[in-house]
Amino acid sequence: MKLSARNILKGTVTEVTKGAVAAEVRVDVGNGNVITSTITVASVERLGLAAGKDVQVIIKASEVILGVED
Repeated sequence: MKLSARNILKGTVTEVTKGAVAAEVRVDVGNGNVITSTITVASVERLGLAAGKDVQVIIKASEVILGVED
């Protein structure tokens, strides 16, 4: 698989919560960091996502917003 995205993190699915159409997938990428992705239930099923499955989190964003406390 070749991608243009450069932000690729290896991780393990810790939880999948399915709704009627969308699902929330939580992925542990190490060092106490968890990334949550919302994808379709059809994609969850097509990819065979379940707790314990190794995945790659691919982040392709047009902007990144940073914030600080006042």
